[in-house]
Amino acid sequence: MQLTSENIVTFLLSISLMLLSAKLIGELFNKIGQPAVVGEIIAGIILGPTVFGSLLPHTYNWLFPQNNGVKVALDGIVNLAVIMLLLVSGLEVDLSVVVKEGKTAFLTGVMGIIIPFALGFTAAYFFPHLLGIKDDNLKLAFALFIGIALSISALPVIVKTLMDLGIFKTEIGYIIVAAAMFNDIVGWLIFSIILSMIGANNGHTFNQTLILLIAFTLFVLLILRKIINKIIPWIQKNLNFPGGVLNFILILGFLSAAFTEYIGIHAIFGSFIMGIAIGDSVHIKERTKEIIQQFITNIFAPLFFVSIGLTVNFITNFNFLIVAVILIFAFFGKVIGCGIGARFAGLNKNDSLAVGFGMNSRGAMEIILGILAFQYGLIHANVFVALVIMALVTSVSSAPFMKYFLKVKENLLNILSPNLVLFTNFTDKNEVIKELVNQVSKNLKLNSDQIYREVIERENSIPTGIANYLAIPHARVDISRPAIAIAINKKGIDFEASDGTPSRIIFLLLTPKSKNELQLKLLVEIVNKFKDKQKVEQLLLSSNTTDFISMFKNS
Repeated sequence: MQLTSENIVTFLLSISLMLLSAKLIGELFNKIGQPAVVGEIIAGIILGPTVFGSLLPHTYNWLFPQNNGVKVALDGIVNLAVIMLLLVSGLEVDLSVVVKEGKTAFLTGVMGIIIPFALGFTAAYFFPHLLGIKDDNLKLAFALFIGIALSISALPVIVKTLMDLGIFKTEIGYIIVAAAMFNDIVGWLIFSIILSMIGANNGHTFNQTLILLIAFTLFVLLILRKIINKIIPWIQKNLNFPGGVLNFILILGFLSAAFTEYIGIHAIFGSFIMGIAIGDSVHIKERTKEIIQQFITNIFAPLFFVSIGLTVNFITNFNFLIVAVILIFAFFGKVIGCGIGARFAGLNKNDSLAVGFGMNSRGAMEIILGILAFQYGLIHANVFVALVIMALVTSVSSAPFMKYFLKVKENLLNILSPNLVLFTNFTDKNEVIKELVNQVSKNLKLNSDQIYREVIERENSIPTGIANYLAIPHARVDISRPAIAIAINKKGIDFEASDGTPSRIIFLLLTPKSKNELQLKLLVEIVNKFKDKQKVEQLLLSSNTTDFISMFKNS
């Protein structure tokens, strides 16, 4: 079908209006401390049949026609957008984080799938009519879908929330991110199998699809990942930067998306897995990731989220009972499930609940699942509306609940980050302070030279050596959250401690300029931890970061 001149005008006006409304309302929601994605979805609801279509039906039908070339073009752009969005989400997945957090992330992730999945599957399988499904032939696939829809998290929204709260690079942040990665991978795998069960498999049998899916995933993550890691340096050296790498990333993303679509698994799974493989390369520059992320999240992703509101009328298809059931099961299953998993792994009550509410954010991933299931006829419009509302509510509520349970987070033990603990052989205190400042600045993207000058100025005015092998160089700087980095030096460095002993454990403490009392509070907490010299000497026997953190928390 060839687009006429009038079709092209309509198409360009539609895209422009979608981008404009997404940007304006997304920015508004950002200003009030909410994820932009929520505003973009609401922009779609306003532009869609719910508001604009009801007030000006003729204009709406002209801008967003349902049965001509403009519709096909818009669908093509939306499909491209969601494939690229999942590619970017895959780039954010760090497999080493999943491995690093090990037991805690695994238990949190597993329980965060099992409990909500069991709740959703049971309700949908035994009471399908309650959720609007009348075709018993779809009962099993529908129950599996509801179970996985309540189980999967939204990694992009979670990462953004953790960054906004200033805990992305903390132990709690790593656990949440690692568990969310696990949820995403397992969830998309199961959902892809569900699609093949309902006939969206391009002629392949279920067994063929499953075998090809497993073979593809293993090949990409175990073999192709290593090949990509070797190719990227050559591209960066011989081709234009960043164009060469960006082109390479998109080509691989589209090829893998095409392959999974061909075998009967939605294209988004292929792009997601390829994103993981590419993002795992140590040679991918952060600037490259930032460029592609900004390009996709500011241009393509908003088009997808706005398109959600164009899909159905959210007023006529609103069913209070279905929305209530989905919301209750979503909150209860995810928060309790992940909270129990984190508790089993050794986290305290507040931390476990914070992890649960952090994992409860559904956002983009939930909506992508819903719109695909709706397109394939697995769910009806009222269930789709309930899933979108659930995604919005969980995304909006995640940060406030986490803030509530993390209100005690500005204490010593909860600020500690495993990747900000290092063992060093420096003999000069300026050198070790410089190294600690560099570590913090790299993690929090701060100006290391400026922070180093402020810490050294404070150190030169009053030395920070304290008794029992402790030194605490510190400063109040322009940051929103406190940060701590620790250096362990077995030989010791002269920080002019009061008892004359060299300092073997050096805490770099940075606190916000706006919080005068916080610096004193944290200094007192650190000093209190070092009152018992024998315990400190036991602490110095630790040989790695994990042992040190564990012994320090229990001392």
